[in-house]
Amino acid sequence: MELEKIQDLIKFVAESGANEVKLEMEDFKITIRKGAGKSKEVVVTQQQAPSAVAQPQMQSPALQQQSAPASQEEEQAEEESNLVTMKSPIIGTFYRKPSPDKPSFVEVGDTVKEGDVLCVIEAMKLFNEIESEVSGKIVKVLVDDASPVEFDQPLFLIEPV
Repeated sequence: MELEKIQDLIKFVAESGANEVKLEMEDFKITIRKGAGKSKEVVVTQQQAPSAVAQPQMQSPALQQQSAPASQEEEQAEEESNLVTMKSPIIGTFYRKPSPDKPSFVEVGDTVKEGDVLCVIEAMKLFNEIESEVSGKIVKVLVDDASPVEFDQPLFLIEPV
């Protein structure tokens, strides 16, 4: 990756409000972290083959009891289990409208088809249209207009048709 692109990425992270961004490609890995002070930490690591090993996490019995959902929470989770979560494919600024004087792309209750534009995400002065991956009804918008979003952050809940 070219130095200019790394500098642009650092600048974007500083402007976006994100505290940490990780970018992994086939032959390198970049982590950019912002600390409490004014310093920025940039770590660039060359790697030959990506290897990820998931480590199981253990909880104490007391924590397991506290995290057990109540009956209302179980019903809500059961309701949401059939919903599709549309997630952000990039980091940037989330916009529900194509421009300030236009209506939102979608509202709660709207029916969308696969490929319909749901929102735009601005990243490095480029507006990226985010399209629906499924046909269905918009159940919930999870992000406020004009707010920063992270990679893989849930944006919409859609009930498939």
